[in-house]
Amino acid sequence: MIPTSDIVPGGIPSGWRSVPFWSLFRREKKTGYAEEELLSVYRDHGVIPKSSRDDNHNKPSEDLSGYQLVTEGALVTNKMKAWQGSIAISRYRGIVSPAYYVYTPQSDECDQFLHYLLRSDPYIGLYGRISKGVRVNQWDLEHEALRNIPVLLPDLATQRQIADFLDRETARIDLLIEKKQRLVALLGEKWVSVVENAISTGGKRTKLGHHIDILSGYAFPSSDFSTDPEDMPLLRGANVSPGSMRWDDTVYWSRDRLVEVSRFLLDAGDVVLGMDRPWISSGIRIAELTEEDAPALLLQRVCRIAPRTTMDKQFMKLLLTSRQFLAYFEPIMTGVSVPHISPDQVSSFRFEYIERDEQVRRATAAGRERERIIRVHQSTEKSIDRLKEYRSALITAAVTGQVDVTTYAKSGTPDRRLDAIQEEMDA
Repeated sequence: MIPTSDIVPGGIPSGWRSVPFWSLFRREKKTGYAEEELLSVYRDHGVIPKSSRDDNHNKPSEDLSGYQLVTEGALVTNKMKAWQGSIAISRYRGIVSPAYYVYTPQSDECDQFLHYLLRSDPYIGLYGRISKGVRVNQWDLEHEALRNIPVLLPDLATQRQIADFLDRETARIDLLIEKKQRLVALLGEKWVSVVENAISTGGKRTKLGHHIDILSGYAFPSSDFSTDPEDMPLLRGANVSPGSMRWDDTVYWSRDRLVEVSRFLLDAGDVVLGMDRPWISSGIRIAELTEEDAPALLLQRVCRIAPRTTMDKQFMKLLLTSRQFLAYFEPIMTGVSVPHISPDQVSSFRFEYIERDEQVRRATAAGRERERIIRVHQSTEKSIDRLKEYRSALITAAVTGQVDVTTYAKSGTPDRRLDAIQEEMDA
């Protein structure tokens, strides 16, 4: 069995014991319950009904007969994401993917304590060390590796004390996180309102194509792609995120062949639009290249949009990221399995035109408001991260016996920590 020092370097507290995982849980695979509710395992939320959230885009199989039954109190883990924390005790009855592991309890230990313990940072780190695979996103925590890990246990009364303490304290932290996440959502709505007000001018409607030039990317043959970072990066749709570029997956083109494709060379300040799946959850995939992004070559399925003399670039970006622009495309893309927009469709978008000087004034005012929103957003996200870090640290300290929860709560330390995090945000 893995030594307990791999989990708690300082050793387990006096009076605690270590038992193997297999003595607490037995793997079971019961199928044929297609009528049961579909469940999913989240890092942050544990086992919950899949229908309760809209951010899980994994599509279930049409035939659910092979999905596994989960009963209340069972331990469920996504073996490919256990190293990220996708392991939890279920409070629901339902079914999960055949790719998951489902374990039924074989002891009278406090299952809520085990829920916190097996999701704590030391255990998540352990899952990462014993998972196998070539790439991080393909790591697998196999059943045989999991069944032999040590599980640290105090006496049953202490387990219940720790679980009750963590239920209370994490509920407080989760409530604060939820409030701050609502603020983040409101900031997003505020920016949408700013954009719509800026482009709603009451002017005469005109086609966007009268005021911009669009260049579609070139169909660079993939057989000629280079992997040499000294060559010229190719800007593909995958590299365009809402508001910025991402270069974690980059291919290149030989600099020796730049002359033949010089027309597609991009520079800092160029505005590009990803035309395949242009709208994602965080917005439309349109961004302006920075000095760090340029130079680059424009690949097919991406277009460069340049304003003419009648159009201010920042006002143009407001138009292209507006709800009006999205509403124009929605009926066009309805029912299409892979949404795609064309340069002609972009050009045909109609908006309320105003003179360029007024465009600049409105775009500048919107920019100032955006800077204010970004500052509050960044401060709020930082506060959320600090709360999550404190939550994880508190759970780890409690389930490994680093703090006596009966005295820790009375000391007022949790209140002071939460107050300090809030003060950081308000500073």
